Amino acid sequence: MTDIKSLQNLIGGEIAQLQFGEDPQELYEPITYILSLGGKRMRPLLVLLGYQLVKEDPESIVRQSLAVEVFHNFTLMHDDIMDEAPLRRGKPTVHEKWNSTVAILSGDTMLVKAYDLLLEVRPEILAETIRQFNKCAVEVCEGQQIDMNFESQDVVSIDAYINMIRLKTAVLLGFSLEYGALLGGMSEPNRKKLYEIGVKMGIGFQLMDDLLDVYADQSKFGKQVGGDIISNKKTFLLIKALELANPSQKIQLDEWIDKNEFDAAEKVQAVTAIYDEIGIKELTSELMNQYFDESFALLDSLEARESGKATLKGFAEQLMKREK
Repeated sequence: MTDIKSLQNLIGGEIAQLQFGEDPQELYEPITYILSLGGKRMRPLLVLLGYQLVKEDPESIVRQSLAVEVFHNFTLMHDDIMDEAPLRRGKPTVHEKWNSTVAILSGDTMLVKAYDLLLEVRPEILAETIRQFNKCAVEVCEGQQIDMNFESQDVVSIDAYINMIRLKTAVLLGFSLEYGALLGGMSEPNRKKLYEIGVKMGIGFQLMDDLLDVYADQSKFGKQVGGDIISNKKTFLLIKALELANPSQKIQLDEWIDKNEFDAAEKVQAVTAIYDEIGIKELTSELMNQYFDESFALLDSLEARESGKATLKGFAEQLMKREK
């Protein structure tokens, strides 16, 4: 079994069977709710794809792969509170549907449940699994804090931004691939290379998300289009625009950034128009593709099953063609 759809069905079926608890209802219902919102299930899928680089029976590790999905959704639940986000995958976020206190406690419970799933790995690789997971989990928190620090910084460099998304988003994709390969018995040098492949892909995916936040079709995106512009989020697009803007464009951007009261749709339209004048969409696509190309070059040189490499590359290419 190597095709993506079959693997996603395996993951979906296993998620539906997860039991977290029933009482108090307010603690457990939000966990079921956020996990039922779907999404690409990219992280557990990467675990299975990492495993398939070594072995042919991904169905044997589906339950262990869910540790990264439960952890990821815990981070989303808490991030949405910090970002005051109204929507997640087109539906109300947990803190909007319940409240922030419920979302904090449910998120905490999800983190503990992620460890329960990790504990199901073979005893001989348990210590290494937990060690790598802990490193990744702390880096995700570091990335989120750096992202929040950016809010109060007047100037953020491109390098600082790339490092932030590497920590906040990409390391979990790298860990997911490496975790799957570890479950499959891949050698450590190859696992480390695979981790780098996942990190580079992750940076590419986040740059794509930044791009889609501004240029996506709302009906297909699932989040508020233009949300990053409305909240002055220092994404690659805004940082690059401020760097390349002519004096007139710089004045306009600064005015929109400094305004406390504004019409959201008007702001999104005005800032997007400046991005268009500067060519920000093309520059973001160029950098995004550079990271994908680097990850594919590393993948080509990886010692692993060719069919597994082809499936992983196909999955990444499929995601790169998401609607813009």
